[in-house]
Amino acid sequence: MRFQILVPVTAVAGALLLAAATPAPMAAQAAKEPPSVSLFDGKSLKGWRGYKKADAAGSRWVVQDGLLTLPAADGKDTRGERDIITDATYDLFDLTWEWKISEGGNSGLKYFVLEDRDSAIGHEYQMIDDARHPDAKVGPHRQTAALYDVLPPQIPPGATIKKPAGEWNTSRVRVAPSRVVPGGTRVYHYLNDARILEYELNSPELNAAIEKSKFKGMERFGKLQKGHILLQDHGNQVWYRNIRMRIGI
Repeated sequence: MRFQILVPVTAVAGALLLAAATPAPMAAQAAKEPPSVSLFDGKSLKGWRGYKKADAAGSRWVVQDGLLTLPAADGKDTRGERDIITDATYDLFDLTWEWKISEGGNSGLKYFVLEDRDSAIGHEYQMIDDARHPDAKVGPHRQTAALYDVLPPQIPPGATIKKPAGEWNTSRVRVAPSRVVPGGTRVYHYLNDARILEYELNSPELNAAIEKSKFKGMERFGKLQKGHILLQDHGNQVWYRNIRMRIGI
């Protein structure tokens, strides 16, 4: 995999967003981190089930050629009805996965998902065809690697980080004790080895951004939760592989 060295960008609102979109020192970190475990065995939906359901029956998710995938459908969000979630729940974690989206496609990976709501609400790492899907045209806060509808990824103008529809991308979400706010928790979004978004949970800056989003007034949103990981069925074809989780960070 080729690493891209990117020029630092201006951070937004103090302790909220990242200071630079630079490759993470993966090799140095790996020596200090606990081993990761696979959340997808490449053969079955073991470890996954429907939202508020006992298993994955009734979902459209299938395993083909070692990939977790969906066939194309109507392109509509069913608010969790066809999504799948992990059996296990996580709060502090380091999650990596590879994915590719179909042309005009839309999907997402959510974290901090609890099952006490009618719809599957969580912090969403957006995965979308930025060039073609109309939701991506709304603004960068709805484009790939955004905290969906809340915070945009910080990508320097002209930088090429995301691979286009039909090509594989590598993504990562890390939730860890904050090095900025004592006693706080910080979330990092990565795309193809570049850290392009970070934010402090329950910070004034994050809460202000939430109040401008579709999640305004939603209890617990923006705060640390021990919740499920969710893969979204938005009615478009998408492929996943190498979904790996590291805890105890």
